[in-house]
Amino acid sequence: MPKRVWQPKKLKRVRKHGYMERKASVGGRAVLKRRLLKGRKKLAVKYNGK
Repeated sequence: MPKRVWQPKKLKRVRKHGYMERKASVGGRAVLKRRLLKGRKKLAVKYNGK
């Protein structure tokens, strides 16, 4: 039986989809703005260490 495709890593996830990554580009800031206006509780992926 082969390994499953999705092997979650918190740090890898936050580096791709975290708040600082979103703020770093114009498109990312647009994402945050849309989520804020929509009223999302979570704007981006949060990282609390290990």
